[in-house]
Amino acid sequence: VIMWNKAIELSTKTHPGPVVHISDNPMDEGKLLIGFECGVVVLWDLKCKKADYRYNYDEAIHSVAWHHEGKQFVCSHSDGTLTTWNVRVPAKPAHIITPHGKQPKDGKKPEPCKPILKVEYKTTRAGDPFMVLSGGLSYDTVGRRACLTVVHGKSTTVLEMDYPIVDFLTLCETPYPNDFQEPYAVVVLLEKDLVVIDLGQTGYPIFESPYPLSIHESPVTCCEYFADCPSELIPALYSVGSRQKRQGFSKKEWPISGGNWGQGTQSYPEIIITGHADGSIKFWDASALMLQVLYKLKTAKVFERARGKEEKPTADIVDEDPFAIQTLSWCPESRMLCVAGVSAHVIVYRFSKQDITTEVVELLEVRMQCDFNGVDSPVLGGEQTSALPTPAASCSPQESESPFQPSTGSNSSDGPRDNIPCLQVRSSPLKQSPGYQVELVIQLVWVSGEPPQQITSLAVNSSYGLVVFGNCNGLAVVDYLQKTLLLNLGTSELYSPSDPCQRQPRSPRKPRQPSGGFCDASDGVNNSEERCKSPTSDAKDNAFTRSRSSSVTSIDRESREAISSFYFCESFPRKSDSLLSPCLLVGTSQGSVMMLALSLPPGGDQRLQQPLSFASCGTLVRLKGGILTMGLLDATGILLPPSYEQWYDPNASDEEKEKSRRRRPPSPPSSQEGQEAQFAVVCSEKQAKVVAMPSQTCIHKHNITETSFVLRADVVQVAGAYCITCFCANGHIMTLSLPSLRPLLDVNYLPLTDMRIARTFCFSNLGQALYLTSPTEIQRITYSQETCDNLQEMLSELFTPVETPEAPNRGFFKGLFGGGAQSLDREDLFGETTAGKASRSLAQHIPGPGSMEGMKGAASGVVGDLARARIALDERGQKLGELEERTAAMMASAESFSKHAHDMMLKYKDKKWYQL
Repeated sequence: VIMWNKAIELSTKTHPGPVVHISDNPMDEGKLLIGFECGVVVLWDLKCKKADYRYNYDEAIHSVAWHHEGKQFVCSHSDGTLTTWNVRVPAKPAHIITPHGKQPKDGKKPEPCKPILKVEYKTTRAGDPFMVLSGGLSYDTVGRRACLTVVHGKSTTVLEMDYPIVDFLTLCETPYPNDFQEPYAVVVLLEKDLVVIDLGQTGYPIFESPYPLSIHESPVTCCEYFADCPSELIPALYSVGSRQKRQGFSKKEWPISGGNWGQGTQSYPEIIITGHADGSIKFWDASALMLQVLYKLKTAKVFERARGKEEKPTADIVDEDPFAIQTLSWCPESRMLCVAGVSAHVIVYRFSKQDITTEVVELLEVRMQCDFNGVDSPVLGGEQTSALPTPAASCSPQESESPFQPSTGSNSSDGPRDNIPCLQVRSSPLKQSPGYQVELVIQLVWVSGEPPQQITSLAVNSSYGLVVFGNCNGLAVVDYLQKTLLLNLGTSELYSPSDPCQRQPRSPRKPRQPSGGFCDASDGVNNSEERCKSPTSDAKDNAFTRSRSSSVTSIDRESREAISSFYFCESFPRKSDSLLSPCLLVGTSQGSVMMLALSLPPGGDQRLQQPLSFASCGTLVRLKGGILTMGLLDATGILLPPSYEQWYDPNASDEEKEKSRRRRPPSPPSSQEGQEAQFAVVCSEKQAKVVAMPSQTCIHKHNITETSFVLRADVVQVAGAYCITCFCANGHIMTLSLPSLRPLLDVNYLPLTDMRIARTFCFSNLGQALYLTSPTEIQRITYSQETCDNLQEMLSELFTPVETPEAPNRGFFKGLFGGGAQSLDREDLFGETTAGKASRSLAQHIPGPGSMEGMKGAASGVVGDLARARIALDERGQKLGELEERTAAMMASAESFSKHAHDMMLKYKDKKWYQL
């Protein structure tokens, strides 16, 4: 223990403050440098237990750094100065500099600056040393962000950081402090990030981090998880992602390495897609328990950005984050991506490996606002299905006069807004780099002063070339190949007159107000915060305020019923059909599932010229609660996914397109009569049903929950079989077998305490699921026994043992004259070894009690103890015999001495003293 009153001057009576620094001399481990906060630095001799030198400065000390030769050290102070001291000259510092201080012309002391919190001093063989420091800026830099300063020779570089600096560490070529350091990078730990700076390039660029600490720069608004994707997807996304222009990054590879991948046998590709509040979309490689960014897409580039608050579009329905991603639909096989935003816009993307420049972005504006004043029931007969009205032929107020040309809306102060989109599409040419490129932009427009409602469901099918989306007003079907609007219907128009779930005509109502709200009970609450909330919000949004009652009136249903889900399939549209045909299943928030039959033109050029037609087939089934997911099984219980078109590069040559273009053949129809060919699987917030096709009879039914409701449900594959997985608001995760709907799993996992979980929870194949557990963390879970068994093998190793590099050569003359580093045995110095304590630097393997080594050790220990006890007994007997012999000899010697003394006494008894 080194007492402070022994370390400082004896004449000093005040306490020097806390110790802010302690380190060894790089060339002599027996010398300890101790820095006190008050400005006193002491070089303490551990062997002699006394202070060799004391260095005093007027300003408080924050950190100290050694020169590698151990002859100098640098101190950083609270006034923004750096003092360099020679070890043998404690009277005054050799140099005093203020890196960010203004040097006055009259030679006076520079003005004080902010404290330099930390400094590191690193030397090089072939150049000037590096001094890296944090803080020390001038006080006139008010509001400036945290900075890291690099001083190299006569140059001083200030690097601004996005967040406050917690600590930094300089990476060097050698781990030995008594050698030339040769620094090559600086690792800076910020409050919300980790930055690595390259010291070897001009300007000190940062390394591009392959391991981001945060999964997003802006809040995540939606999340999708895809397991067992096509194997070529991840390399394709990584290829285009690595080609994205990233300026300001170092050209070198990430300097920090180490660790080993897990040795698990599961190697299927997994991709996570996150949509963010700023309109960006990120693709992540989630294979093998890793998380790495593959590709980033910015959807906001399609739209014009307001330069200032005064130029903000007046038609915005969202004040903050107007480009936020609401939902997305992705086809991994065809690589088609469809994105819906909170400003009632849909963007269709194609994947290409070549860059292009789009002169004019294709735009399609849709009027989608239902008004039931005086609307009769749609003339659609149950089995006598007629074609649905096309947008051009319909007299409903939601159809636009020309879907090809952007409409010129009115936004005058005299009348309500009409025919105006919420965002302005970019008018200048758009340069698109390899990756996802815009194919079509669809925007919902204002209608009679009412803003368009947010899109609640979305689906894309590459085989048919269709995009379908819906909200609380109805649905719209768009042909993205022909860039036309095929269908635009209100929800009530999907029902046939003979349908038991038929919607009744609405009674007249009051004129609408200029600012309409979401089609919900809370129409008056229509602010931007309710329309665009990040998953960090704790309040429930409109998406989860659906009615849980099945006994609502038709008028209430009519005003509240929204389109909640879609599913493209090839099935039997009518009960009498025996051949498969393309269909679209439509699920609503009130539990109805309707079927639309598609009539596709032949392929080739006719597909681009002839229109598609639709026919309503009425209601297929009705469940309690809103429809969450739908699927289609064949007679053997195998899931029939929607048909798709194999990916081809749209910017490639015609020959390459035809060579790579191959449509997936539809499922063959069943030839066995009297046997149901397919099973439609439908899951809602309350129950699940399996309907036989084409008879449309319910063969299995299961009530999932009565007291709660399902937040997310998916039809997934687990262990070679298909099942329905559900996540309920009460925290239960359940799985139901298909097609029997038998409960397989019911676990109380996590109660719904945050709407972030409800927004981002999603299931995937092979027993995987994930959700956002915090604003910056993704939680992955598994309900597969195979994955649980292999989990330990899948885990990676964080550290990799490496050999210690060779120590620097001391040299002949340094060894002769004592100029090299001197080692010191601390254990001998502090007396731990002499006190009988084991050395802390030694370790031994201690076998466990249940192992063979432990049993052998225990057995050998018992035998050894018995042998040692026997030897000890023999030695004790020998020692006792020797003691007895020595005792007898001593008694004989005593008797002889007594006899001789008695004889002597008798001899001289009668003689006088003078006769002796």
